[in-house]
Amino acid sequence: MKKRSQIKEKYKWDLSPLCESDEMFYQKLELLKTYLPKFKSFEGKLNNKKDILKYLKLEKEFDMIANPVALYCHLKGDEILSEESRNIMEQKLDHLFNEFTIETSFASTELHELSDDLLDDIISDKDFAEYNRVFEQIKKGKRHMLSKAEEKLLSGMNFLSGYSSNMRMLSDVDLKFDKILDSKGKSHELTQSNYSIYMASKDRVLRKNSICGLNGTFGKFINTFANNYINEVKANCYFAKIRNYNSALQRALEDEEIDKDVYYKLIEKVHANLKVLFKFFRIKAKLMGLKDFSIYDHMADIGKSKQKFTYDQAIQIIKEALSPLGKEYQQLIEKAKDNRWIDVYPNIDKRSGAYQSSVYGYPPYVLTNFEGDLNSIFTLAHELGHAMHSYYSDKTQCYAKSEYPIFLAEIASTTNEMLLFNYLLKNSATKQEKIYLYNKLFTEVKGTIYRQTMFAEFEEIVHELQEKGEAVTKDRLCREYLNLNKKYFGKVKLIDEIKYEWARIPHFFTAFYVYKYATGLICAISFTNKILNDGENAVEDYFKFLTAGDSNPPLETLKKANCDLNKDETFDSCFEYLNIMLNELKKLCK
Repeated sequence: MKKRSQIKEKYKWDLSPLCESDEMFYQKLELLKTYLPKFKSFEGKLNNKKDILKYLKLEKEFDMIANPVALYCHLKGDEILSEESRNIMEQKLDHLFNEFTIETSFASTELHELSDDLLDDIISDKDFAEYNRVFEQIKKGKRHMLSKAEEKLLSGMNFLSGYSSNMRMLSDVDLKFDKILDSKGKSHELTQSNYSIYMASKDRVLRKNSICGLNGTFGKFINTFANNYINEVKANCYFAKIRNYNSALQRALEDEEIDKDVYYKLIEKVHANLKVLFKFFRIKAKLMGLKDFSIYDHMADIGKSKQKFTYDQAIQIIKEALSPLGKEYQQLIEKAKDNRWIDVYPNIDKRSGAYQSSVYGYPPYVLTNFEGDLNSIFTLAHELGHAMHSYYSDKTQCYAKSEYPIFLAEIASTTNEMLLFNYLLKNSATKQEKIYLYNKLFTEVKGTIYRQTMFAEFEEIVHELQEKGEAVTKDRLCREYLNLNKKYFGKVKLIDEIKYEWARIPHFFTAFYVYKYATGLICAISFTNKILNDGENAVEDYFKFLTAGDSNPPLETLKKANCDLNKDETFDSCFEYLNIMLNELKKLCK
């Protein structure tokens, strides 16, 4: 793997719009410190509309300086995780933000102490139009607020978020994997970046050694990973309890304005349609000529596809696949490449995986670890979906309503992926190419709808154990996770090391996030089918979603875009579509 200095500049993101240099970062940090007394001057005064509006304007002014600086620090840190200067920057920034959080905690408390009548007055006042959603949520959340002194005490506990960074540093920096062998005895370097490539290999020995090697290495440190995660769960349950929620799950759903029926409907519908996944496994086993289908077979590529693509080829393919969304959307993809919004290739100690991150008024940035295979193109399309969602939300909405809710975050990304799949399928010339793509689709469905729902069940089980006062141990975590794998994989042959897999899932440190991947793909399938079949009206509906930001509660935003998760039909039509795709794949077995 290359050092970062060996990668050409055009393949690295350009962070200068956020902050010109490290020196400028520290200058901005000093400027931000001058805002603390300005905020403090409002303490005890946030009981009338005039001062509340002044405070909100000051907060926006502060954020417009702080947010790009914070993003610069975050992105620079992920370029080389082990670089000490970046860790120092991050610690200094965290220290400043922690101080501000403590010293300005009075604001949240005072605003939650406002009478319902005054809150209603603010919500209807045109001077507060930008902030009406903020005050609607304040009104709903009043019963979960504590006293001013208690809130100040709690605001200083953001160090508990360190469990996530513990996991990331151990997993991405300190953890080293032994080399693995393929069926010919050739040795291969194993990393979290190339793991998915090996798991897609046609070499069954390499696949088995990859999954055993990766999860087995986590198993060697399972006491540390378990202790770290158990403390994360304890913190989640503790904060939910003291804020008067019945559970950590209730807190997560209420805070995001999600009906619990949607969460449980997802699990119910996935359980009812496990037969779809099992059918895929049977078809895949037949295509692979296997009698004993194993867990290390489910990600294997079948069929044939071009093995390597350049980055420029990937961008061009993505642009063509997304043409149903219009020329402007395609031009923005090109702009993301030309203006270096994307950090493309892996380097030593770069953060693994991929993500998009943005702040209001600045370009959306994408981190990826492009390996040149088709999976890398799908990953790039996925993250560019996030970027376009951020771009259109920022372009359309005011600052306070620009950040779309987390619940909606995985829809644009997976809609991009589904449009890419349909484009590639339509343009596939051979039976083997079609098999390859159908397999790609169902590998994604398995990983996103079924697997993420399984993760959601795991989270719920673990948090419930803690809330009931039962012992949560490394063995219990591994046992519960293994049992879920047995349920979700049916007759698929498992490996013992799979019980350690939970330890390498970073999203568990954002409690009850993962189920949104599943609902996101279900919505994406709904949007994609309508875009491809209904044309202009469906695209117009989709852009209602892309541009909505946080202007409405998330389920309402989807409903306005003609995608209603409160209806069985949205879920059922998804699984019906998947059954149709499976039948098409089955025809290719002949």
